[in-house]
Amino acid sequence: MQRIHGIVPPITTPFDENEEINEAALRAEVRYLIEVAGVHGIAVGGSTGEGHTLSVDELRRIVGAAAEEAQGRVPVVAGIIVDSTRQAVEKAKAIADLEIAALQITPVHYLFRPDDTMMVHHFATIAVQVSVPIIIYNVVPWSYCSPQLLTRIMDEVPGVVGVKQSAGDLKLMADLLLMAHDRNIIMSAVDALLYPSFCLGAHGAIAAILTAAPELCVQLWNAVQTGDHTTALDLHGRLLHLWNVISGDNLPANVKTALTLQGREAGQPRSPMPVSSPDQVAAIRRELALPVA
Repeated sequence: MQRIHGIVPPITTPFDENEEINEAALRAEVRYLIEVAGVHGIAVGGSTGEGHTLSVDELRRIVGAAAEEAQGRVPVVAGIIVDSTRQAVEKAKAIADLEIAALQITPVHYLFRPDDTMMVHHFATIAVQVSVPIIIYNVVPWSYCSPQLLTRIMDEVPGVVGVKQSAGDLKLMADLLLMAHDRNIIMSAVDALLYPSFCLGAHGAIAAILTAAPELCVQLWNAVQTGDHTTALDLHGRLLHLWNVISGDNLPANVKTALTLQGREAGQPRSPMPVSSPDQVAAIRRELALPVA
């Protein structure tokens, strides 16, 4: 497995006016992130990429395109957001032969939460069916996994190698880092608090803010790694201002707006997600320090 660490942006999925995938734009974004922004990895089909809206064939298409453009230069992580173990296995099998470093899989995101035993069973079943390392995407509020449960799954299921911790509570991140083994990969998705996440020892981040402002996030990661906390704190403030205006129920749309304002083709969100409102566009433009069109 390629080493997953540092800044791993969860790319958006560009849709055209007919809500079809714009593969050329996706490939261009992967090249930009690797060659210009200098990121350490790429995540495809996650929440920011509206992965919950993608069919099996669409997921395979975008993961394959991203892997082709990455050309092994950075690891590619593939997202799976589904409502059942059966669906997760289906999607995992459909992309298992592609050049991916890991699967990023949520607990089921429908309303009803499995108990802890069945949560372990969910990830164990996928791991048995597909021999690609699994990172638990701990993001679903009503199917939330505690640090104790996450470490239990990683201990009992060899195929589960890490966690993308998405709760906004930094104490939960600290507990998870304290309880996890050195062999586990703990990535932060606490967008507002990447700086302290890195200081606590997170191995990197897979978070929407990384896609909206990849260069600043790479600078933040590098500053923490070299102990330059004056620079890191300044970057934290700049990123927090941006996060405060892109965070919301239409977060993927707002990330696409940030990309578009920077000249990176991002397309539209898939219905029924609304596009950014005029007020959101103005606020995002302001925080990116871009001139008014």
